Amino acid sequence: MSTISARGSNTHGSGYSGYPGSPAPDADSDVQRRPGPLGRLGVWVTDHAKTVTGVWLLLIIGLGAFAPQVEHNLSGAGWQADGSESVAARDLAQDHFGGNASSAIQVVVHSTDGPVTEGPGADVLARVTSVLEAEPRIADVVAPMPGATLSADGQTAIVLAGAGADTNEMVRVATDLKGELQDLSVDGVQVNPTGSSLLWSDFNEANLEAMLKSEMVSWPVTMAILVLAFGALVAAGLPLILTLAGLVASAGSLVLINELVPVSIWAMNFAMMFALALGIDYALFLVVRYRASRMGAGNTARQAIAETMDTAGKAVLLSGATVLISLSAVMLVPSPSFRSMAGGIMLSVVFVLAATLTLLPLVLVKLDHRINKLALPWMKTGEHRSARFAAWGERLWKHPLAFGLAALVVLLALAAPIIGLQTAMPSIKVLPTDASARIGYDLVQDAFGEGAPGTLQVVADAADADSTSAVLASDAGIAGALPPQPANHGSGLVLIHAVPTVDPSDPALADTVDRLRGELPDSALVGGAAVENLDLKTQLDDSTPLVIAVVLILGFLLLLVALQAPLISLLGTLASLLSTAAAFGVARLIFQEGIGSDLLGFESQGFLDAWAPVFFFAMIFAIAMDYTVFLLASAKEHYERTGDPREAMVGALAHSGRVIFAAGAVMVAVFFTFALSGPLPPKEMGIVLGVAVLLDAFLVRLVLLPVMLRLTGNAAWWSPAWLRRVLPTITFSHG
Repeated sequence: MSTISARGSNTHGSGYSGYPGSPAPDADSDVQRRPGPLGRLGVWVTDHAKTVTGVWLLLIIGLGAFAPQVEHNLSGAGWQADGSESVAARDLAQDHFGGNASSAIQVVVHSTDGPVTEGPGADVLARVTSVLEAEPRIADVVAPMPGATLSADGQTAIVLAGAGADTNEMVRVATDLKGELQDLSVDGVQVNPTGSSLLWSDFNEANLEAMLKSEMVSWPVTMAILVLAFGALVAAGLPLILTLAGLVASAGSLVLINELVPVSIWAMNFAMMFALALGIDYALFLVVRYRASRMGAGNTARQAIAETMDTAGKAVLLSGATVLISLSAVMLVPSPSFRSMAGGIMLSVVFVLAATLTLLPLVLVKLDHRINKLALPWMKTGEHRSARFAAWGERLWKHPLAFGLAALVVLLALAAPIIGLQTAMPSIKVLPTDASARIGYDLVQDAFGEGAPGTLQVVADAADADSTSAVLASDAGIAGALPPQPANHGSGLVLIHAVPTVDPSDPALADTVDRLRGELPDSALVGGAAVENLDLKTQLDDSTPLVIAVVLILGFLLLLVALQAPLISLLGTLASLLSTAAAFGVARLIFQEGIGSDLLGFESQGFLDAWAPVFFFAMIFAIAMDYTVFLLASAKEHYERTGDPREAMVGALAHSGRVIFAAGAVMVAVFFTFALSGPLPPKEMGIVLGVAVLLDAFLVRLVLLPVMLRLTGNAAWWSPAWLRRVLPTITFSHG
């Protein structure tokens, strides 16, 4: 780095390394200060190579032994609003009505050759019942009943397998039994298990297949981008190896945590993608800085690693803290799936961060010049300052309004469609058309009515049975209701199944549920799988403003502590909202309006999944602040050395622009590969996050934020005296 010569670059010329045992400098030398805490950490890990290596081997081998179990052991459900009426109704139905709850498995047996209760159909029904009764995790098995679970034409029957375990275990039951049940099909008689437990089982299976396919595509694409960014094959491989180490450790940890608290399989799916993207970002930043100090400035390996950790390492640590803080806000949503997803990603970030700050410095020093092996012909190993990005910075400095307004117009135009964004919980369309749950769903709908797959379960006191039935019978949104079913153990409760007139994903169902809850007796609780989705959406709608506010406030405070400059910390935080809004604007056009659905291979639901705004906002903001920290940490480093706002802005782009560009390209490649295959939610995740990173890295961080630095000048870095006294002293220049 060219500006390091004021302090860091010339240390090798003085013969003083700045570490214990090195020759002492002159009293007036500007290199007499010891490295900072992270610099000392970098030196410590290189001095204790065997200990650090041993600890990481134990972690990777010990936790890695559990990692292969992650897909089987992690839970598949948890998509509920804890404390909601629908969850209370489900618990009562499971405890007092033979497991006849929303998580029960419905085995649909359909005959194309006469009544399903006669001939081959009767034999199949008997074998289905036998398989279900042999499974200890299933409670009561209820045979098809005319007028309820046997269609009017007699060709479609439902065998109900009551939930004898919690929702997570019932998803595992569905996974274990669905193949065996489907294999009972014979000519003219088709067997398809369905219901919410099957839906999650089939979705998790399709999602895993998509994730693995996306990983197979993303790794070589990522490697190619990294080779171009680093210019050497060995250097390019370091981020992938470190990220893999962090992922293996986090996967094993999730399996162990799942023994104590149920962890959603989505935690691992998101963690794989997020850790890969962030791990590469962090490694890029450190490797580029080390090569600049070691091969460019000619520092010793110890000096280079100390300088790298005190500058790039500090930015990485603050970036990781920002990511963790942003994701921690998702914990405010009282839903097991959301909390475990956020926790899983946070755990993977912790491991990747630990590997970056302890294992990577050791590997860099041990490999040293060998990190440049298998280099491309045009590679400049010690180059840190990019002439192209320096020129770009000069151009922005000269014409800030033109470039700034252009970027702002593009972002606002893309964000405009967010005004009409609609959300709802995922419909059956998220499953492949050949999934058992979707086939069974369609058969139930054809045989029993549009709303049959979303049958409501109303639990009430026995004394209120008649009045509850009367309200259901008179409601225009209910097509029909079964007679009250008394509880098994004389608990004084009844269960009434009511079939709505509309599909479970129809917005009109929410109106029906709200109306019923207002008119039914006080003892009545309205539940069912579709109602659990509605309650979760309500909870998400209520939680989203709080999560967004907490993320913004905590993000600003972290930037304020790191930069100690209120104005640029505020502007950096607000700028992140632009790319987030633009990403959701694009998401509305693609997923709600269906633009490009044929190209991306999905069936539009007419809305964006309800969990996307709160969860994706936290993820996008975390990534956006990641780049903000990288850019502004570099700018502050230059400002600390020179006091010149121009050098701060241009120097930041010159020294971090190429890394941000390469890291952004890697993230976009990783996220977009998840949009190429599999069910709809991973596509939403890949497109929304990919667009967000594309806009944030290339328009916000490389155009808009530098323009803000240009327009605010010295004011960007001003801080009142009282604030400087309150905040801890953090500097980014290496002393």
